[in-house]
Formats: sequence, structure tokens, C-alpha cells
Amino acid sequence: MSSRRPGAGPTLNFKAVLLGEGCVGKTSLVLRYMEDKFNTQHLSTLQASFVTKKVTLPDERRAQLNIWDTAGQERFHALGPIYYRGSDGALLVYDITDEDSFQKVKSWVRELKQMRGSEIALIIVGNKTDLEEQRAISYETALRYAQTVGAKYVETSAKENDGVNELFELLTQLMVAHHGSKQQNDTNALRLQNAISEDGVEPDVDENVPAVAAAHRSCCGI
Repeated sequence: MSSRRPGAGPTLNFKAVLLGEGCVGKTSLVLRYMEDKFNTQHLSTLQASFVTKKVTLPDERRAQLNIWDTAGQERFHALGPIYYRGSDGALLVYDITDEDSFQKVKSWVRELKQMRGSEIALIIVGNKTDLEEQRAISYETALRYAQTVGAKYVETSAKENDGVNELFELLTQLMVAHHGSKQQNDTNALRLQNAISEDGVEPDVDENVPAVAAAHRSCCGI
């Protein structure tokens, strides 16, 4: 937490990672978001690249997005956990004209769910909507899948600058919401701990069940 403004509170720091096969447009999405540029030549990421961007939230707080763009080549897949460990959000990108890239997104979702559980905000991104006539995965199919895994679904075109800013704004909102939920859970846990410390008894009726059952067995000669 750093960089204060009068009345704005500390800057929220979020780590976000882009995952997906090679050539689906992950780097193009980042380039469009960061610099509003599009490179017509294929941009190949080696292992990972890292950029940061500061944004102002609707409530005037500041947030810093630390964005990791990972390589999509199969030989770099094993490095994924290094980059998404501790991430607050993930963009799982596929090419709407490439069914295999969509199937690979599913494997990334399973891996993230296993490693990060509900601690990470997920958005599945169907990129290259400028190639609509070559679409291989329907919007409805991708949306239904995203809903089954608790993720949001967004379609974009880095080339046409369609939906890119909205994508990163949504990701930021989801990470802020997760941050707020975690803070609330931590507060509730602290209150419960304090209540136990003050009363000397855990306020949980279920804790008495084993004792009651034991007493029942004793009086009944069981």
C-alpha cells in the first residue's frame, strides 16, 4: 500500500495475469489497453512480460494494476503457477475462431480453481470478434461455460479496440469486490476471536452436540 492522496486512502495493489494459448491476442489486449496501439504483426511473448497501470476507482480511491502477460507456447505452460500465484484476477483468453484455444481455457480454469479456489476473480475472454465470419465458438456456448465455473464472460477485439477498456474495468471492479469481501471476512473473524477471548466460550451451538450425545449415551447405558 502506497501513494496517498488527501482523503483518498491508500492505493490498492492488484496482481492480474493473462493466460491462454499463443496467438490468441493476450499481448495485443495489453498493448491496446496500455498504449491504445495495435501491431498487425504477431507479438510473441517469451515467458512473461509485466506492466503496471494506475487507475481511479468510482469512489475516488486509487488502484495499481500489476499485469502479467504470459507466454502461450506449450513449453512455457509449466511456468504458469509462478505468475498466477498470489493473483487477484485472471483473464483467460481464447480466439473465437479457434476451438482448441477455447478448450485450453478450460484446463486453465481447472488449474486456477485448484490452486486459488475462490480467491481469484476470473474473466473468460473471447478475442478477435473482428473475425466474426470465422467464429468457431458461439457467444452462448462460451457464456454458458463461464457461468458454470463462476466466471464472467467478455468478448473483445484488440484490433478494433472493441470492449478492451471495459474488460479491464470489469476486472478491476471484480478484484475490488473480492478485496472488500476478504476485508469483511477478516473483520468478522477478528470479532469472533475477540468474543471468544472475552467470554471464554466459543459462540457455536454445534460445539455442544458431541457433549450432549456423550451424555445421552452415558445415561442410557449405551
